[in-house]
Amino acid sequence: MCSCMVALVQPAHTRLLALPEARWAAVSTVAFLLALPLHLLGASAWLWGPLYAAAYLAGGWEPALEGLRALRGKTLDVDLLMIVAALGAASIGQVMDGALLIVIFATSGAMEALATARTEDSVRGLLGLAPPTATRLRPHPVSGAAGEGEREETVEASALAIGDVILVRPGERVGADGRVLDGVSDIDQATITGEPLPVPKAVGDEVFAGTLNGTGALRVRVERDPSDTVIARVVALVEEASRTKAPTQLFVERIEHRYALGMVAATVLVFAVPLAFGADLTGALLRAMTFMIVASPCAVVLATMPPLLSAIATAGRHGVLIKSAVVMERLGQTDRIVYDKTGTLTEGTPHLVKILPEPGFSENELLFLAAAAEHRSEHPLARAIVAAAHDLPRGETPGEAYDFRSAPGCGVTATVAGREVAVGSPERLGEGAPVPDTDGTAVVVRVDGVRAGWLLLADRIRPGAPEAVTALNRLTTAPPTLLTGDNLRAARSVAERTGIPSDGVRAGLLPHEKAEAVRELGGRVLLVGDGVNDAPALAAAHTGVAMGRAGSDLALETADAVLVHDDLTAVPKAVALSRRARRLVVQNLCLAGAFIGVLVVWDLVGHLPLPLGVAGHEGSTILVGLNGLRLLRESAWRE
Repeated sequence: MCSCMVALVQPAHTRLLALPEARWAAVSTVAFLLALPLHLLGASAWLWGPLYAAAYLAGGWEPALEGLRALRGKTLDVDLLMIVAALGAASIGQVMDGALLIVIFATSGAMEALATARTEDSVRGLLGLAPPTATRLRPHPVSGAAGEGEREETVEASALAIGDVILVRPGERVGADGRVLDGVSDIDQATITGEPLPVPKAVGDEVFAGTLNGTGALRVRVERDPSDTVIARVVALVEEASRTKAPTQLFVERIEHRYALGMVAATVLVFAVPLAFGADLTGALLRAMTFMIVASPCAVVLATMPPLLSAIATAGRHGVLIKSAVVMERLGQTDRIVYDKTGTLTEGTPHLVKILPEPGFSENELLFLAAAAEHRSEHPLARAIVAAAHDLPRGETPGEAYDFRSAPGCGVTATVAGREVAVGSPERLGEGAPVPDTDGTAVVVRVDGVRAGWLLLADRIRPGAPEAVTALNRLTTAPPTLLTGDNLRAARSVAERTGIPSDGVRAGLLPHEKAEAVRELGGRVLLVGDGVNDAPALAAAHTGVAMGRAGSDLALETADAVLVHDDLTAVPKAVALSRRARRLVVQNLCLAGAFIGVLVVWDLVGHLPLPLGVAGHEGSTILVGLNGLRLLRESAWRE
């Protein structure tokens, strides 16, 4: 628990300290840790007694209050039961046992509160992707001869209505979902579709709120209400899935409630029945308190948590951050794997993969001319071309470019060594020749008006991706699926190179369509993704895993686990580790149940001395705890 919690909250310590549950849990834990050595070393009760009392008070007052409120609503929950058990233990001198129960439950409540707060923050941060204001265009009011043109007004983006026309300047974020009326530009819409490259937009093309405009100005007609934009639907889907994603939690709560009722009833009977048959009050109370101690679920709690938390710690040492024990358990239940493409199976950035020069040009000459022309451009394709040129011999460089000009959506032109070089889209540069067959993007290079050749760029497969897909296929019963916002041809190429069947590819999906696809697949889906556009699908999946370095903030918060080093080969190892942890949980539950059953029967039908009952209770707790810690070994990750 400690290693996972530190890794999770370290970047947001101010958020942790702001949570009252965390502050009270910290006070309770510190007080317990100070009291424990004093108690074990035989110090005066006046030294450790007040510290134990502080642990009880700090960690117990809130669950006790909530339990009493639930009791007023005729519901008995396990939190109140633990407080009663802790006080009962203290009443017969077992103060340490009670304090330990208090600390466990206070820490659990703090972790739950922190996870909830971080999710709420991340969803609010997503809403910040859409700009708060937009520039709306209105016709000038007719006044004499002045009635032509449009006037600009800055309005709240939430005040836009369907049919309004907005102006999106270079470098601004689009204020609403709509369609381009006028202008040409490149728009980075990776937050919506996951596409690695800015997409050319011209008249008639659809644009989305929150996406980033390039170097051109656009007039856009609003086609969706601000409350119904794609980005708003992403937020709604994440919130909905977060609320409805915990059937296991509901099951646990039902079991806790029944256990609490049964234990309270049994304790009352153990106390009252002997009294009814003439037993003395002290003896009956001692038997009832002994029953409460040996029947308390400490060993059951530790039967579950040490294996899962040991697995979390081991996974964390190898770059997989598992956010909770529940997530670690769910990983092992996976029966189908779903992958995002860009930034997950691929690196998410374009690279030059092939140079096709025309007669009269060499590969190096073509690349250097293109790189010189693109040197001042900020387009991702331009950066890839320039980066490729840096790897070639420096002596062949043609020199600097002059008269640089950039046409949004078309490309760039510049004068290089006295020659006019144009680099860009073949469709926008008027190139009539067939575009070379490629799974990525083809860029044409023209020198002095004549085609000099082609540069083919594509996204690279992430190292280890094929191996990870193969390993996960062995651990699951259903074939893998690839969901992407990119085009079908690029998606099938990545699927073929990573071992995903072609019939498992679904391309051109918007964020909400990815989430719908995950729900349609059914079963216990593990989804691996990286971007904002993956967040609804990550939330809808049985288990979501995000790429740590390439992932967006929302994806990291929405996901149940994070690959810190973007190493896909760690996913099958984490799934296998989870399954080993689940097997240990079953072993521990059987062991804990056997101990509790024997001690309870002994107390009910015989005479179980209190010291022996405490020894048996604590012994079973230690035994299942040590058994669960086996997964801390380095070999547990490699098995």
